[in-house]
Amino acid sequence: MRNFFLTIGTVALAASFTAQAAETIYVGGSGGSTEKLFKEQIIPAFEAKTGAKVVYVPGNSTDILAKLQAQKGNQEISVALIDDGPMYQAIGQGLCAKVENTGSIKEIYPNARMVGDKSVGIGFISTGLAYNKEVFAKNGWKAPTSWMDLTDPKYKDKVVIPPITNGYGLLTLVMMSKLNGGSEANMESGFEVMIKKVAPNVLAWEPSPGKMSQMLQTGEGALAVWGNGRVQAVIDQGAPVEFVYPKEGAVVIMVAGCVVEGAPQSKLGQQFLQHVVSAESQGQIAQGVAWGPVNKNTQLSPELAKKVVFGPEKVGALISPNYDIINVKRAEWTNRWNRAVER
Repeated sequence: MRNFFLTIGTVALAASFTAQAAETIYVGGSGGSTEKLFKEQIIPAFEAKTGAKVVYVPGNSTDILAKLQAQKGNQEISVALIDDGPMYQAIGQGLCAKVENTGSIKEIYPNARMVGDKSVGIGFISTGLAYNKEVFAKNGWKAPTSWMDLTDPKYKDKVVIPPITNGYGLLTLVMMSKLNGGSEANMESGFEVMIKKVAPNVLAWEPSPGKMSQMLQTGEGALAVWGNGRVQAVIDQGAPVEFVYPKEGAVVIMVAGCVVEGAPQSKLGQQFLQHVVSAESQGQIAQGVAWGPVNKNTQLSPELAKKVVFGPEKVGALISPNYDIINVKRAEWTNRWNRAVER
C-alpha cells in the first residue's frame, strides 16, 4: 500500500512538472538586434530555469501597444517590452498589472520604477548629441556641449534630427522648451526656438536609423540628436563619430516592461520580468544592444561601461520627461510641428 501511494505521488509530481513545462508565454518586444539578443541569450536562460516556453513577438512599441488595446479582455501577450512613452499610455489605459516588488525588482534604480508600480525600466538609453569629429576638426569647431548648440547658425544645413513622431524630435522640442523658460505644460518657447533657430540649421528630419547612420558616417550630417546606443553602433563601424551628454543633461528613453493585465500565465510573466532585470541579464543586454543597466548590482567591464549609461552618477543625471502631459498633448504638438517646424 505504501508503494502504491508513493507511485501515485510520483505520478502527480511528474504531471505537475509536465504542466509547468507545457506553459507558454508570449512576449512582445522590438525586432532586429533586440529580438536576436532575447532569442539567443535572455529567453533560453529563462526557459532552462523554469521549464516554460517563451514565444517572442517582434514589433515596434506602437504596434505592440495597438495589439494590447485590441486584445483588451482577451490578452495573448503576457509581457510587453516597449518604450516608456507608449508604456505610460498602456498604464493609463489599464493594460498593465502591478509589478511584484520581489527578487531582482528590488535591485533596480529608483528612476527605473514607473509611476504606479505598473511597469519598470529594463534599459536606459540617453538622448543627446552626436557629431562627426572630422567635419568639426576641418571647420575648426569645438565639440558640442549643449542642447543650445543646435541653434548656432554656423551649423546651417549640417544638423540632422528625427521627426517628432520618432521620439527624438519630440524630446528635442521638450528640451528647447525647458531651456528657454517653458516646460511640457507650456511649450510656446520650445516651438518658437525650434521654428526660428533650430529648423533653419536642419538638413533633414530623418526617421530612418539606417539613413541617419549613413549621414553621420559621411559627414553629410555633422551634428545630430540621437540615442547613445544608436551612436555607439556607428562608432563600432569605425566612423569618426562621438556621442555627447549635454551639460544640461541627457534625456532618458527608457525601454520598459510590464506584465499585461488579464494576460494568461501572469505568474510566469512576473518571473520573466524579474529575469530580464536581473544583474546577469542586464549585463547581457548592455553588451548586446547598449542599453544602460537598470539593476544597481550589474557588473560591466570598464570598456563596456564607457559605452552605455552606467552607474549612479550617469543614471542620476538623466532627465525624465513628463509623459502624463506629453501623451495628452502629443497629437496637438505633432500637428503644429508638421505645419510650422518641419516644412
